[in-house]
Amino acid sequence: MLIEMGDTRVLVAASVSEDSPRWLKGTGRGWVTGEYSMLPRATVERSFREVNKGRPGGRTQEIQRLIGRSLRAVTDLSKIPERTVTIDCDVLLADAGTRTASITGGYVALALAIGRLREQGQLKDEPLFDSVAAVSVGIVDGEPRLDLNYEEDAAADVDFNVVMTGSGKLVEVQGTAEGEPFSRTDLDRILDLAAGGIDRLTKLQLEALDSATR
Repeated sequence: MLIEMGDTRVLVAASVSEDSPRWLKGTGRGWVTGEYSMLPRATVERSFREVNKGRPGGRTQEIQRLIGRSLRAVTDLSKIPERTVTIDCDVLLADAGTRTASITGGYVALALAIGRLREQGQLKDEPLFDSVAAVSVGIVDGEPRLDLNYEEDAAADVDFNVVMTGSGKLVEVQGTAEGEPFSRTDLDRILDLAAGGIDRLTKLQLEALDSATR
């Protein structure tokens, strides 16, 4: 599936393998993980393919871990025993917010994969107990803004990525002041704005799932 947030476009797909990582063998638990990559011309200037370097860079590893953590936060792994669901997130076009788009689209791909397993009678219970989405938010020229594009992100005084569940619980908050420190009031404004954005994304996720399963 393709998710578009502004000019950012990420192709997301879920794959299920009938085994779990070695450290989970015999525990009756499955695993959900994410893989992330950016095409060389996803950015204005061509970037090198990480496969040519022999291993993913630090930024890629950080984003992959974030995607996996976010999706596992709403998944009961004991209800997908001895399976691994891998969410592949390939950035086709980057205009900031690629990790948040990957998480938001990744949940839809995960839900569709889980739904397919349920239809096939391979799952006894529903593993997903909530939804999850993410959005970038920041303060630019003293004004809180949602879903920053590249220019806004580069100029932001404060820059955050916020991951939340559909029920409004925080999964992860990544944020920093790019210059002067920000106040607790600013933090509250940022989180309130992010919560409103994620509420809208949650509705769009549900619409996409409903459309895909008709």
